[in-house]
Order: sequence, then C-alpha cells, then structure tokens
Amino acid sequence: MDHDPEPPPAPSTAPRDGRDSRWERHREERRAALVDATIRAIRTHGAGVGMDDIAAEAGTSKTVIYRHFDDKAGLYRAVAERIDGRVVRNVGAALSRSSTPAADTRELVASTVEAYLALVESDTEVYRFVVNRPLVDRPLADDPVGGTVDQVTDQLTGLLLEALRASTTDPSRARTWAIALVGSVRAVADDWLATPEGDRAPRASVVDSLTDLAWHGLAPVLAPTTTTTTS
Repeated sequence: MDHDPEPPPAPSTAPRDGRDSRWERHREERRAALVDATIRAIRTHGAGVGMDDIAAEAGTSKTVIYRHFDDKAGLYRAVAERIDGRVVRNVGAALSRSSTPAADTRELVASTVEAYLALVESDTEVYRFVVNRPLVDRPLADDPVGGTVDQVTDQLTGLLLEALRASTTDPSRARTWAIALVGSVRAVADDWLATPEGDRAPRASVVDSLTDLAWHGLAPVLAPTTTTTTS
C-alpha cells in the first residue's frame, strides 16, 4: 500500500523554512503525478472510470488520492483544469496566428474550430470525462469548464473588436458573437462525439459547416467597405 509521508511539523508563528518549501514542492509533484495517472486510467477504461481503477493506475490507494484532492470533485477539477489548459493553449495559438483578423477572418474561424475539434477527437474519452463529470455528484461553484469557455470567449472577443474597428457596427456586439461562436462549436463537438464513430461526419466536414455558418453571418459586418458595383 502506498503511503505518502506526513508533512514536517512547523509552529504556526514560525516563518517558512526550506523544509516547508520542499514539502510544498513534493505535494505539487505528487498531485501532478496523480492527475497523470487519472488521465491514463481514463484513456484505458473510458470516461466512466472508477476510483478503484484510478488508484490501481496510480499504484496507491483511494485514501492517499483523497489526501491530496479532498474528494472526487477535487480530483475531477484538477483533471479538468489540465485538459482545459490544453484547450486554451490550442485555441489561443490558432487565434494568434493572424495579426490582422479583418483581412482573413474566415481562415481564422476555420483554424479555431479545427484546433478545438482536433483536440476533442484526439483525446475523446478524456474530453467526455471532463464534460460529463462522472466523478462529480454535486454542482461545482468554481466550474473549470466555464472558466475555459470564458477565456476563449475573451480571446475571440478581442479579435472581433479589432476586426470591427473599420466598421460602423456597434462594437458591443463582438462579445455576443464570440459567445455564440464558442457555444456553437462546443455544442456541435458534444453532438459529434455522441454519434457512433462509423456514422460520424469527417472532422473536416464539420469544420467547414461551422465555418460557413459563422462566416456568412460575420462577413457583411466585418468588411462593410467592400462593395461590388455593376453597370
């Protein structure tokens, strides 16, 4: 049975010393290792993985896991934050590829949708674990998924505001559009994964469909000065 060492005793009024710092570092490393083990267990057993499977993968006991995360919700939150960090990085990288979003916003939308769906498809069971929350039996006050959606929405809002600078469109609409875009991509991704793999549309087709929908709504207001005159 795996047993973590107890932290060194320290007087409540004493300043932090080297032992405290080493213990904190040990705890962070141990927590990271347990999150790694949980993700491996999810990939092996699927999104409905149980705590016994996670403990076996980690080579420890459920008691030790709870010592580091308090409860199942704490472990779920740590895994969700790890995966959501990947989402933010991947989508953020796609959003940052264009320094002049108004010039080619359609390509920007397409690359953003592609970045999200590629991550979802490459780690399907882990994504389902984060979205479906099988370990959580109560609402979370600090929902990590909601925080990630907000970060991506903020990034997209900034780019849309930049694209609207030369437009007469009310800039307050940028956030509304960003929320709609992020929400639609997430909803489509959830439905796409729920479809049996043999009946599932190719990722490229889904990316094209979402991009077309977004672009036909955005193009008229992002490029208001481009008009075609016929004689």
